[in-house]
Amino acid sequence: MNQITIIGLGHIGGSFAKDIRERGIAGKLVGVEANESHASQALELGLVDQVMPLNEALADADLILLTIPVDAMLQVLPQILDLVKPGQTVMDAGSTKEALILAVREHPMRSRYVASHPMAGRENSGPGAAISGLFEGKCSVICNREGSAPDAVDTVIDLYEALGMRMVELEAHEHDLHAAYVSHISHISSFALALTVLAKEKDEKRIFQLASGGFDSTVRLAKSSPEMWVPIFRQNRDNVLDVLDEHINVLSRFRSLLIKKDFNTFHELIDQANHIRKILK
Repeated sequence: MNQITIIGLGHIGGSFAKDIRERGIAGKLVGVEANESHASQALELGLVDQVMPLNEALADADLILLTIPVDAMLQVLPQILDLVKPGQTVMDAGSTKEALILAVREHPMRSRYVASHPMAGRENSGPGAAISGLFEGKCSVICNREGSAPDAVDTVIDLYEALGMRMVELEAHEHDLHAAYVSHISHISSFALALTVLAKEKDEKRIFQLASGGFDSTVRLAKSSPEMWVPIFRQNRDNVLDVLDEHINVLSRFRSLLIKKDFNTFHELIDQANHIRKILK
């Protein structure tokens, strides 16, 4: 591709830029970034060649990649589709899909948009958090393929495969449901654990001294940006509530077993939980 335009130069957009440049996927990388500090930092880091206003950045782009919070996508994606020409491809990297697809369902340029979700990311944010190889070996989801032009889908799949990703296709509702189960509940649990420890352990020095690898890996996601995650919870509220209710029930059962000193059942439940090894090797 001659030019790829990335809208949103944070952790995900910046990581896309690093890999696209390092793998020679595009001749030119153009950024769109509302945060002036992030725009300057992205240029200093060499993530993009230029930062431009939206209409200028889209003019010569072969591929337009949208990597901003999902609530903002609801406003920006229709604006992008208003400006794109036949032959250009628009894709997003949002963690929720159903509301976004619904927002552009009747747009005359809907077929140029490919709904996707690369299942990759770290807890840090901003251009300085961009890393090479973030997407290698990870899964990317294409949603509602039938609504997109075949050549647009091929362009997006070619990009993901060039980044070393595996491909899965799902309907938007199915994606949001499973994302709640395997991603969104993990973040809520991590936020809750961090708040619990901060409430009970007032000595920050002790947290730093005693936190082991297990605590660090479990609470790592609590460092994630609220600007990114609150919109995800807002858009996927019903699915998150469903899995959160089940999670609370399981925690309540563990609490009850501790009160009753029923450690035999505790052992059985932990043994059942260990079956996750068969899935996540």
